[in-house]
Amino acid sequence: MYRKILIINEKQIETTKTKSMKKLSTLVFMTLLVTGVFGQNSDQKWSLGFFGGKTSYSGDLGNAMKYWNPFYFHGALQVGRYLNPSLDLAFQLEHGAYGYYKNASQNFLSAKTDGAALVKYKLNNGYIFKEDAVIAPFLAAGAGFASFAGEPGDIRVDGWDAIIPLGGGVKVNITPRFAVQYQILYNFTNGDYRDMDETPKRDDRFLSQSVGLVFAFGKAKDTDGDGVSDKLDKCPGTPAGVSVTPDGCPVDGDRDGVPDYMDKCPAKAGLQAFSGCPDTDGDGIEDAVDKCPAVKGLAALLGCPDADGDGVTDAEDRCPNVKGLPEFNGCPDSDGDGITDAEDRCPDAKGPKEMKGCPDKDNDGVADIDDKCPDEAGIAANRGCPEVKEEVINIFTQALTGILFETGKDIIKPSSYPILDNVVKVMNDNPVYNLSINGHTDNVGDDAKNMDLSQRRADAVKKYLADKGIAATRMTTQGFGETMPVADNNTAAGRTKNRRVEFKVVF
Repeated sequence: MYRKILIINEKQIETTKTKSMKKLSTLVFMTLLVTGVFGQNSDQKWSLGFFGGKTSYSGDLGNAMKYWNPFYFHGALQVGRYLNPSLDLAFQLEHGAYGYYKNASQNFLSAKTDGAALVKYKLNNGYIFKEDAVIAPFLAAGAGFASFAGEPGDIRVDGWDAIIPLGGGVKVNITPRFAVQYQILYNFTNGDYRDMDETPKRDDRFLSQSVGLVFAFGKAKDTDGDGVSDKLDKCPGTPAGVSVTPDGCPVDGDRDGVPDYMDKCPAKAGLQAFSGCPDTDGDGIEDAVDKCPAVKGLAALLGCPDADGDGVTDAEDRCPNVKGLPEFNGCPDSDGDGITDAEDRCPDAKGPKEMKGCPDKDNDGVADIDDKCPDEAGIAANRGCPEVKEEVINIFTQALTGILFETGKDIIKPSSYPILDNVVKVMNDNPVYNLSINGHTDNVGDDAKNMDLSQRRADAVKKYLADKGIAATRMTTQGFGETMPVADNNTAAGRTKNRRVEFKVVF
């Protein structure tokens, strides 16, 4: 079979490499001057990469990936577009030397220019590695065309082939806008004539290995216009004009979870329920409304407590531990007579104010609680009982001189019994009466003996009445001796009047 061999030498290879390197270096330098230093991330959706590397041939003549061959340099330019966390789309243009050298009879050299669209699957997609990982591996696949230009006069090496590049690489993200990338692509082609060998063994394929710099650019999306890109913005819906933190969230100076622009109390930590205002005592009423902000209370009382539940706050309740009425500052009125229990002498019985809350059934001006005769009108002097009847006064008057004792003794003479029996009848007829029995003497004799005698005579009268059935508890006795005369002791008649036993009704 006819076969044409193109003989090349090392000087030709070196010249081709030098020219390609100069072109690539000039292009990279100019781009850096224009764009500055960038690194790639999803905010900067466009990227521009500059690469240099080696092209290795594999075809009918042999496999340059297995045998030594000259370094066939290429330069590449790649434009990338971010699609989503997992995928990027890239357009790559590559130009450089393409050849093979095994010996003087098995070699060729041409210029190759290829372009391809690549889809990159990024492993730093948030599922395998973090999106902001420094080391970011990727896989790549695509399709394109390659143009070959051989030695002058040999048209068979010139032409176009379709290519399918498969491979991958790794990107090292230096900054958010700048990265270093290594890429390797194995290119399948549909041509078998670029090595000038017509032997139908296999198509002419090539491997491209590239190392270079990637610069990201583009304006980061900032939906809410707060100066923080959507990617970094943890609060992407912040209203316009609101001050935000570096993560894009509204400033919350008191750190209570309510941003300052919504916080009615921005200088003091509070609750969201109260638009950032505090509720110190935790009673569900914000301090600004709470009249008792340091003590838990009731909403109906504007946050103040009411221990007895009478509707009067403890601070205003004069009886905070007893349920009362608002009109009495929280104090009770058990009988409902308009007088508080504390001021009511009869808190369980309704009465008029002039009686200090006590009833007066007989309307005699003496409260029932004090009235010894509550069912019969009387006088205050008699503790609510009627005035002593005239016949009773007459009996007691008769007793003043009618009760006689044996001389110098406390023995009652029998002639006095009828008078005393009348007294018994009075006491039985008037059960509310109590009797004060007082004994008196004249001034004849020793004072002390007279005092003792008067006491014994009063006791003797009490005993007589008690023996007749009058309760001893209804009677009291006292001897006054000669200290309370009612007549002149210098006369016999006067001394007789002074020797007496007095009866006084008490209630």
